[in-house]
Formats: sequence, structure tokens, C-alpha cells
Amino acid sequence: MFDAFDDGTLRFLPSRLNHQPVIIGGLTADEMWLTIGLSAGAGLLGGIPLAFVVTPAMPLLGALVCGALGLSVGARVLRRLKRGRPETWLNRQSQLALAEYGPTSFNSARLVLRSGAWLCKRRRFA
Repeated sequence: MFDAFDDGTLRFLPSRLNHQPVIIGGLTADEMWLTIGLSAGAGLLGGIPLAFVVTPAMPLLGALVCGALGLSVGARVLRRLKRGRPETWLNRQSQLALAEYGPTSFNSARLVLRSGAWLCKRRRFA
């Protein structure tokens, strides 16, 4: 049934053992919680002005509705963005955005941020 040696060990090396499992709509657990958190936070902030007009429960209702909508819409958008790219693409893109637009303390990944032409020739030093 399995491709194994006589002693029971496998003949192949599984390649996806250390990757995060896909949970909902093509998102991993970290991506799912980030999507829910950002959309629920937006719903909470949008519900605060409505709490004075409609009912005091609007911030919680807005967070709940926007969290659910954000997960359904965000899963589709992120799945399209990640298609055909490596597993760590989203993490690297967020690190690059923080390193480029944030303070230098956010460049914890120590990404090389350089623009310009690279030289591929030797220089003579006298």
C-alpha cells in the first residue's frame, strides 16, 4: 500500500510536513486571524458612530458582520494573490512593506533595501 522499505521506513521524504495547514478558503491560520482581526477592527470603528444614532450594540454588531464578510471576501482576494507563488510570499511581502514604509526598527528581517544599478565588473585599486 505504501512505498516503504522492509523495515517500515518510507522511501520518499514528505515535503509539506513543516508547512502550515490550509484551514479556510485557502488561508492558513495566521492569515485567517489577520484577516478576521483587521476586518472586525474596521467594523468596530465603523460601528462606534452608529452607536450614538441607532443602538449601543452597533460596534459589536459591526465587528461581527465585518469580520464574517472580511473572511469570505478576504479569503478570495488572498487566494488569488497567492496563486502560483511560494508558501512564504505573503510573509515576505508584509516584511518588505514594513521595511520600506515603516521606521528602520521594523526591518527585523534585515532585508536589503537598495535601488540602483548593480555593477558586475572588477575594480582596480591602486
